[in-house]
Amino acid sequence: MNKFASALAVSAAMIFVQTSASQAEEGTSTLQTVKDRGSVSCVIGNSFPGFYSLNKEGEWQGMDIDMCRGVAAAVFGDAGKVNFLPVQWAQSFTTIKSGKGDILSKGMTWTLSRDVSQGLDFLDTYFYDGQGFMVRKDLGVTSVKQLKGATVCVLTGTSSELNLADYSRTHGLDLKTVVFDDSAVRNTAFFNDNCDALTNDKSGLAAQRSAAPNPADYVVLPETISKEALSFAVKQNDSEWANVVKWTFQAMVAAEEYGITSENVDDMRANSESPIIRRILGVEGDLHVGLGLPQDWAYQVIKNVGNYGEIYERNVGPDSILGLDREGTLNALWQDGGLMYAKSFR
Repeated sequence: MNKFASALAVSAAMIFVQTSASQAEEGTSTLQTVKDRGSVSCVIGNSFPGFYSLNKEGEWQGMDIDMCRGVAAAVFGDAGKVNFLPVQWAQSFTTIKSGKGDILSKGMTWTLSRDVSQGLDFLDTYFYDGQGFMVRKDLGVTSVKQLKGATVCVLTGTSSELNLADYSRTHGLDLKTVVFDDSAVRNTAFFNDNCDALTNDKSGLAAQRSAAPNPADYVVLPETISKEALSFAVKQNDSEWANVVKWTFQAMVAAEEYGITSENVDDMRANSESPIIRRILGVEGDLHVGLGLPQDWAYQVIKNVGNYGEIYERNVGPDSILGLDREGTLNALWQDGGLMYAKSFR
């Protein structure tokens, strides 16, 4: 073999090795990693009552928690096979991109810049919210327009901080921001009167007000200054795992649409003659194959965690700590005037 042919052969071998390594790396899917690990790793925040917080038994509870438990139920048939990673806001994206977390579910607003520049893919919106303001009742303030020149506590690096700046500029309010890296520190500063107002998503304000020493001393002002679509996110370009997370949520919504609950799902599975319900619950069809999940994956989600309505009611509904009425809001099902509807199970 001449020198040229020898060099060509070596180059070809090197390209083959590099290509094989690249293909092997690309072939390591999050779904397979999760199955091998035996649990789902869910990135949340430190405390957001109604969405993620520790109960008296030291167990995580909330809407975001139930969404992650639902994915564990879909993959393993066991909602308990999930680990929760509470991180500061600034570490949210890097924890997912590094592979330490599988799902980002912490009341994160879906924005264009986050979607295209953070190495993440945002999926479904599981809660429609909007930004507001909370003040001490004894200030006598009834509108944001009365806060001209006021100081406002806000979490840095959030859409709330950007919305606040836009709103202040647009309405000539000259609001002074007092920024914090940690939500607990921000809340303490507000309740210690270090700021005139606190701004956050209104669900967050309801949570923070409920945790105040005397909740009746505080009021949430009527204005809603933004649209906040709270959504899940996963590592970018992993469509297999994104499909699992996405359709877990769709199963929750579909279950509510068709009257399937955690209480009646066994009866529905055994006795329903509806072809749609039978497909959802895995009685017939092979929809599970494309997801890489067991045939009864959606049944397990509903049985273990419940439908969307059940999850909403126990975590943020009228009888919860937040007391948020769903009727007439964007979080209602489409047939009730909301934006929640399931994609087709076909």
